[in-house]
Amino acid sequence: MAILPILEVPDPRLRRVATPVEAMTDALGALIADMFETMYAAPGIGLAAPQVDRPIRLLVMDLMDGPPNGEGRATRNPRVFINPEILERSAELSVYNEGCLSVPDQYAEVERPARVRARWRDEHWTLHEAELDGLLATCLQHELDHLNGVLFIDRLSRLKREMVLKRLQKQRQEAARRAAA
Repeated sequence: MAILPILEVPDPRLRRVATPVEAMTDALGALIADMFETMYAAPGIGLAAPQVDRPIRLLVMDLMDGPPNGEGRATRNPRVFINPEILERSAELSVYNEGCLSVPDQYAEVERPARVRARWRDEHWTLHEAELDGLLATCLQHELDHLNGVLFIDRLSRLKREMVLKRLQKQRQEAARRAAA
């Protein structure tokens, strides 16, 4: 397994629309393992293949569901979504303070449907269809956006998007100054 480089804005590769996965292969299994290792190391709760420069319809997430383990942390619950699609969206909306590994250390409230009915394949190529809600629905919609070349900042007003990008630019400039010192 390997930690993969994560693309960051304004990299144009983040704007590509991903292509469907045709079959489960050993190479895809290795990519899934690398994506989980990358996501956990970042750390994050979701990662789409386009974020690691693989323009295919694959995403991984782990919301750390369930009660804490003996060390006081929630138990890992890794999930793989291959060729995910949203079949239905609720009229009810929810707001979540989203962040993104491709827009590091920046957060903003994004409004999305509170529930979705989705279909996807897992790492065993088993087809699933389920209604998802809460953070799982939000995260799936966020990561699915990546497969369509959309970032969470695209869902913000122009003013809020510009503020987030300016904060990110300032953060990068400060990091470069520290590195040069």
